[in-house]
Parts: sequence; C-alpha cells; structure tokens
Amino acid sequence: MNKDPRSLLFRNIYKYCLLILLPFILFVCTPGKKGNQEKQKAVPVEIGSVVQKPVPLQVRAIGSVEAYATVGIKAQIGGELTKVHFREGQDVNKGELLFTIDPRPYEATLRQAEANLARDATFFENAQQEARRYEELVKKGYVTESQYDQVRANAEALGASLKADRAAVENARLQLSYCFIHSPITGRTGNLFADQGNLIKANADNPMVVINQIHPIYVSFSVPEKHLPEIKRHMSTRQLKVGALIENDEKHPVEGILTFVDNAVDSATGTIRLKGTFDNREKHFWPGQFVDVILTLATEQGAIVIPSESVQTGQTGQYVFVVKSDFTVESRPVVVNRTSGNEAVVEKGLQAGEKVVTDGQLRLIPGAKVEMKNGGGEGKGPAR
Repeated sequence: MNKDPRSLLFRNIYKYCLLILLPFILFVCTPGKKGNQEKQKAVPVEIGSVVQKPVPLQVRAIGSVEAYATVGIKAQIGGELTKVHFREGQDVNKGELLFTIDPRPYEATLRQAEANLARDATFFENAQQEARRYEELVKKGYVTESQYDQVRANAEALGASLKADRAAVENARLQLSYCFIHSPITGRTGNLFADQGNLIKANADNPMVVINQIHPIYVSFSVPEKHLPEIKRHMSTRQLKVGALIENDEKHPVEGILTFVDNAVDSATGTIRLKGTFDNREKHFWPGQFVDVILTLATEQGAIVIPSESVQTGQTGQYVFVVKSDFTVESRPVVVNRTSGNEAVVEKGLQAGEKVVTDGQLRLIPGAKVEMKNGGGEGKGPAR
C-alpha cells in the first residue's frame, strides 16, 4: 500500500517539533531546587506574648485646664493710682498689697467725719446733763412738763446725730481702706491693665488685673453619657483617679481625683461634663492648656492581654495569627473586650503564654512558617 507523500511530510515535521520542544517543556514544568527553597522559606515577622495581668478599666477624653478660682481686680473708689506693688505674671499671696490709690482725699474726709463726731458728742453730753436737771426741776414744779419734754427731745436728737456721725466715720474709714487693694486669693497675676499714674474709675468695666489660682487647679473634660451610670456606681464606693497626660511626657501622667460631675447631660452632644482636681504644686498645668485625660474606673484582675497591633479584622470578624511550637502559624478568631493604650484585652480565643504575630501578617496564611525579624534564621524563637 502506497503512502501519501504529504502525510509523511507532516508526520516528520510533527516529530521534529516535538523533539525540539520536549526539553523546554520538561525544564519549565519540573520544579528546581530554588523553587523548593522559595516555597519553604520562613516569613520574617515580629512576635508578641499573650500575658495575664491586671488591667485598668479606663475612659479617655480630651480635657482643658481651668483655674481653680479667677478674680478680676477692680477699684471700689476713684482716684489716682499712685503705686503698683507687683509685676505682671508674678505669684501673689492672699492679702498681699497690689495697688495704692491716692488716699489723701479720703484721709481728709475721715478727719472731717471724726471732727463732726467729736463736736456732736460734746453737744450730746451737755444735752443729757440738761435733761437730768430738768427732770429734777419738773418733779419740784419749777418747770412745766412741756419744757422738760422739749429738753429731753433735744438730747435724743443729738444722740441720733451722734450715731450718724459714728456711721460717717466708719464709712470714711472704709472708703480710705479701699485705697489699698489687696489680693483676695493666692494665685498668679496676668496682664496689667492700669499703670501707675492713671486715674482710676470706681467699678470700671474692665479689671485692673486678673488673678488665677493655679494651685490647686481643675482639668475639665466630657465623656459620652453611656459611661455615666458606671462612673456614678464607682464614685459611690471610692474616689476615682484622673490622669492627665502632658505633651511630650505621655509616659508620666499627673494624677488627680474626680471632684465634679455636672448636673445635666448636654443634649446637643450627648456628653456629660466632669472635672478633676490636681494639686499642681509643680505647675505642670496652665489655664487654657489642652491635655489627654484618663479616668480610671476600676482594675480588672487576671485579664488576657495582647498587643493591639496583633488583632486583624476579616470577613468573619477579628482574628490573630498564633505562633505554634514548630514556628508555623494558625489563624484563630478572638473576641476583643476593649483596648487600653497599645494593648487589647481578649475575652475569648487565647491563653496566657501563647505567642502572636504583631507585624508581618499580610504575608501569612495558615500553616506558614515564620521567623523573627533580624532573628538570624528559623532557629530563633518568639520574642519574650
């Protein structure tokens, strides 16, 4: 049987192409040593520990510092300001002399009132003596009853004038005392609005200086109203501590106590206003300053805690990568109760002593092998 020449030609071409492509197909499809090494290479990660320890139950907020007391100093009399006894920004004590208003007009008024008092006191004494004499004369019938009544009324009128003179003297002394303005509180002075030589008006619209009491001092802050029942419950048993974090010193919060809960919830914001009182002897705080506030309600004993960056969120909820003893990982769902700073309190899913991945989770799948970053190989164990 004769074969078709064209069929033989196509068959030979097919065999020739197959012989040429076979080595390339084998090379591509056969995994080499380098591929195996890449498949088995450990993923560098950072690892943290699951620990059991007491964790405070806290509420965080942004607060502002307020002066414990603020007093605007105004003059109660008018006159020339003859002396300023302090410098702007100076600390002053309660009762310390601040201003002197020219006392000479008020000293003259006092002397006049005292002179009137002395004069009327003499007249009153003479009128009393005359009334006593007329009392004896009327008994003997030497003068009429009407004459005696007139003398006695004159003595009583002089007595009333004497009381008015005494009141005038006291008022003049009081007006003179207003020439010397003393600090009503211990605090720090602010900007001075009246310099020496100015003519001072009584009860002017603007104060001469404002004094803020900064020892102790308030930190005011607001928290969501949902925390109010818990705050009230814990306040009924003990004083609650308030910590205030100063910028650039977040590791050392200043401690105070919660002393004020507002009597109404702000309906516009749904928050309740609170105040903490701080001793502020070191003058860490200044009125108007903003601080981070931490209100500690209670301490939960034996809480399971992990670094907050180890918690991941997937389609089925929150989970973490747990590092097993052979340095492979498993994905485990967890229930996070709350976060406190850079730590997460886990309600379910972990036990103390386990290890979790805190960085490098994007390259991981369940069963993947891991090593510590900069650990020098797989032989390095999890971070302690």
